[in-house]
Amino acid sequence: MKSLLRSSIVAAILGRLIWAWMALVAHTIRWTIEVDPAARQAWRDHDGVVVASWHSRIMILPSAWIRFIRGWKDRVNRAAMLISLSPDGEAVARAIDHLDLHAIRGSAANKKKRKDKGGARAIAEAARLLKSGSAVCITPDGPRGPAEKVSPGAIMIAQRAGAPIVPYALSVNPCWRLKTWDRFIIPFPFTRGAIILGAPVEAPRSADPETVRAELQVRLDEATRRADMLSGRISETEMDPASR
Repeated sequence: MKSLLRSSIVAAILGRLIWAWMALVAHTIRWTIEVDPAARQAWRDHDGVVVASWHSRIMILPSAWIRFIRGWKDRVNRAAMLISLSPDGEAVARAIDHLDLHAIRGSAANKKKRKDKGGARAIAEAARLLKSGSAVCITPDGPRGPAEKVSPGAIMIAQRAGAPIVPYALSVNPCWRLKTWDRFIIPFPFTRGAIILGAPVEAPRSADPETVRAELQVRLDEATRRADMLSGRISETEMDPASR
């Protein structure tokens, strides 16, 4: 399968299919959208914004860009996504290119295999884009997990550029969840969904990275629970820890 995915022809075909599916679900899902005023202000006030969302949501990550963000005329007026150098990442990179999103290729190194995954190059490119008016979307639990646990990569990129980190949560109900490490979501069109842009986490160079990471974990968890509640995946009672 990996050798097949390395074929440029196969990657191009898959990229077209993924692009078409991303566009279809973005336009046909009945979205409930909540944007924290501070998140909206971040687009106006900063040269760049890091947008953090879970890896399992890759198929719906462009939805907010397609539906409303690309219409904002602010200091941050372009967007990019960090995509791994894996063969399946090539198809996703080609797909988002059709959506006017720039793909930054690279991920953290695999220490066991001692193989360069383009991490240093990706961090440098992301920081450069953040300083020049781009929002950079990162999956802080990707590409290998653990699922829905923030790793230091997003913090490192944000602090290098002095950019705030906006929690970005999406949920779709019903959907198909694969039996992968992250329970990857395949969204269905014409269903119900929610998009949440939470209050940003500031990430100045002087801040303790672990403090920033912990705060992002809390805010992204909260935004995810809110999205799941609005989409109908969980009830309001299930969302409230005090009710358990």
